Amino acid sequence: MTDRTAALTRETAETEIEVTLDVDGDGESTVETGVGFFDHMLTAFATHGLFDLTVQCDGDLEIDDHHTVEDVAITLGEAFEAALGEKRGIQRFADRRVPLDEAVASVVVDVSGRPYFAFDGAFSQAEVGGMTSHMAKHFGRSLAMNAGLTLHCGVEGENAHHEIEALFKGLARALDDATRIDERRSDVASTKGEL
Repeated sequence: MTDRTAALTRETAETEIEVTLDVDGDGESTVETGVGFFDHMLTAFATHGLFDLTVQCDGDLEIDDHHTVEDVAITLGEAFEAALGEKRGIQRFADRRVPLDEAVASVVVDVSGRPYFAFDGAFSQAEVGGMTSHMAKHFGRSLAMNAGLTLHCGVEGENAHHEIEALFKGLARALDDATRIDERRSDVASTKGEL
């Protein structure tokens, strides 16, 4: 199997970002975005997806967290797209439900090359640790659009910290499942012959 890695940078008037990704890693991560809870979520994402991940972001946090979260998701999505290449042999589909105490998140993913995002649910508090809660939903949308994922997510619970963390862990587990290589398959999992 070839290395499924990517290293990308993104620089705009709002953010400067460097991301490295190894899809077949050990869950090691170094994350510095300036938003403590977002760093925690990206670390959990790497840990539970067994992705080796580095994220360095210098964003316009004097305004708010929007551009930082959005642009990291864009860059991470592009990194997944680059690392997976032609997507030969991947499982493609995955479905995960992950609880965290009273909260539960569901994630269904198709690494299809056709970006689509749907979300069901709401976050119980407006902000967690410097991260606006609705940005967790926006992270999923931006990741899906730039990684070429069909992604359906949902959350329920009573504590936004738990809801968002379950969502990031569910997303990690689903992406790990969907991007795993099926040794029985040498082509792509599509009647079209490409994803």
